[in-house]
Order: sequence, then structure tokens, then C-alpha cells
Amino acid sequence: MGGKISPSLMCADFLNLRKDIELFEKTGIEYLHIDIMDGEFVPNFTLGTDYIKALHRETHIPLDIHLMIGNPENKLDWFELREGDFVSVHYESTRHVQRCLQKIRDKGAKPMLALNPGTPLLVLEDLIPDIEGVLIMTVNPGFAGQKLIPSTLDKIRRLKEMNYNLEIEVDGNVSFENAKKMRAAGADIFVAGTSSIFIDGANPEKNIEKLREVIKL
Repeated sequence: MGGKISPSLMCADFLNLRKDIELFEKTGIEYLHIDIMDGEFVPNFTLGTDYIKALHRETHIPLDIHLMIGNPENKLDWFELREGDFVSVHYESTRHVQRCLQKIRDKGAKPMLALNPGTPLLVLEDLIPDIEGVLIMTVNPGFAGQKLIPSTLDKIRRLKEMNYNLEIEVDGNVSFENAKKMRAAGADIFVAGTSSIFIDGANPEKNIEKLREVIKL
């Protein structure tokens, strides 16, 4: 069984997005990764609520919404969420993480918990009933083009060994080489950006095929 691909639309060509979406539909892409950044929780500012609404109208592919924002429980009502969408919130972003995860589920989406590289897995213990998956950040969040933090590979492996029966998503420097290591460690969903699908000057369809090949078991 192969892993699932979630292209990072932060890395896409916004002026030719329809072309990319058509390619993703043609190649059976499982999710579309949407990074929402507020300039405070992370030092960057990207995408927004209208972008999500537009994507819902343009494609049937479920969204993989990654909220890198402070106090997301106070802002979830701003977002149009659809059944089948994943919504990740950072453990580090709120004092009320369980409340936030429950609110995502109440809206019909699938809650995930995102963990920064320095956040230990033990914070998951009392939240397992509230989540459908864990997003392991393999770089510090905020910018594309960073290098993999090597210790995060062991973090993926340890999470897999816990047998929580959760989807394990990885985000950060998911190159072809690193994706193979991440898959071997136990990752299920791969956020594909400038290190794989969106490599400058390369054919994205061929890159998708290559990534599929390295993340299959």
C-alpha cells in the first residue's frame, strides 16, 4: 500500500492554479495542503479563508488545512470546512487544544494535531480520542525550502511504534530521498513542496510519479 500525497499549494503557481488542480485530479492526489499563517504564531503570512472557499468550489479533492495561527479555537468559525477535510492545529498554539479539536470535529472535518520539532510526543497521551492523525513537522514551521531536522525521523518511528492507529503526516523538506526514509519510519501522508513536486523547472507530473514510487511499501 502506498503513502498519500498532499501537495503544498503555498508552493504552487497561483496564476496557473487551475492547471495544477487538473493535474492533481488526473494523478489521483489524495489531499491539497493549505498553509494558513498569521504572522504571529509563525513569522510568515499566507493564504486565507477565501482561498479555501474557492478551492472547495473548484475541486472534489479534500483539503488538508494546516492552521499555523494563534488561538485557532477563536477563529475556526471564519473557515468553510467540508466533510473529509483534515484540519491541523498546533499543540503549541493554544491553551485549549482539546476544545479546539472538538470544535473541528463538530464542524464535520477531521481534526489533526500538529507538533513542532521540539514538542515531545508525550503531549498526545490524553488527546488520542480527539484526533484522526498527527502532523509531524520535520522543519520548524513558517517557510518552504528548509532542511530536514534529522531527529524528526526517529520521532516518526517512535510515534508509529505507539500503535495509536492514527494517520501520520509529515511536513518539511519532503524530498524524494527524505520521503523514502519517512515512509520507512512510518509516515502515511506526505506534504510535497519545493523539494519534490514543485522543483523549479521540473515536470510536476513526473515528480508525482517519482514520489509515488518512493513512498510505496
